[in-house]
Parts: sequence; C-alpha cells; structure tokens
Amino acid sequence: MDLKQFLLQKLSLFFMLTTLITVAICVLGLSLDADARFGYDELLTPVRLAALCVVPTFVTFSRSELSPKKMKMRMALELLLIEAVVLGIAFTSPAIDTSQVAVVFAIGGSVLVIYVLTRLLTWLHDSAEARRMNAELVRFQQQQRSWCSARSHGDAQRPL
Repeated sequence: MDLKQFLLQKLSLFFMLTTLITVAICVLGLSLDADARFGYDELLTPVRLAALCVVPTFVTFSRSELSPKKMKMRMALELLLIEAVVLGIAFTSPAIDTSQVAVVFAIGGSVLVIYVLTRLLTWLHDSAEARRMNAELVRFQQQQRSWCSARSHGDAQRPL
C-alpha cells in the first residue's frame, strides 16, 4: 500500500473513531455518571481522542506486504498503544474518576470494543471493494474475449 492510500485510510478511521468514541462516551457516561453535565469545550473530546488514537495505527504501515504473523504482531502492538493512550488520558483527566476499578475496566473494554468494531467495519468495506473490483475485472475480461472473438471472425471494430 502506498503512503497516500494509507493516509486516506487513516482519515476514514479518524471519522469512524470519532463516531464510535462519541457513542462510547455517551453509553459510559449514562451508565456510570448519569448526572454529570459538560460544557461546550467537552464537545471536542471525541475528536481529540480519535486523533490521538489514529497515531498509534501508523505502526501497521509497511510499503511491502506483511506476513500474517507480522501483521498480527503489529495489530497487537497497535491495540496496546491505543489502550495506553486512552488510559493515560483517563488517568490524567480530573473529570474521570479512575480510582474506581469499574471505570478503568469500562474504559479499557470500550477501547477494545471500538478497536474490534473498526477492524470489522474496515474489513467489510475492503471486502465489498474487492468484490466490486473482481466484478469489474470479469466484465473487462469478457469484453476482451468478445472483442478478440469478433476480430478473429473478421469484425475488426472494437466495442466502446
């Protein structure tokens, strides 16, 4: 994968993460501290978190194809780095009560769920794209065969 395609993939990941982090904050907030109220400055929290969580994903970049084992190792490292970023922010934030073990586990679990969801959604998108490209390739090959067949029968016109 070239760098431009990789960066576009990370931009898509950023928007996916922003959405999923917003949902996770809402679910955790309603279940752990439903009475809490936030100001407008907190509206950017999911955007900041998503941006910080995209950075560790750069460990999976490689100009050449990685073996499945190396890719799994990089994905594990990626998840650990993302967990470290999010938990580091949680422990330094005065708004999050990390003295409660349930809160720490809820945050760590949310990161894991979001990670799995983003991997799943990315895989579904990539699978659909691969099917589309394969269908286009089959159509192209059929057009080439029909053109070659027509040409061998004396019809030299090429279809548009």
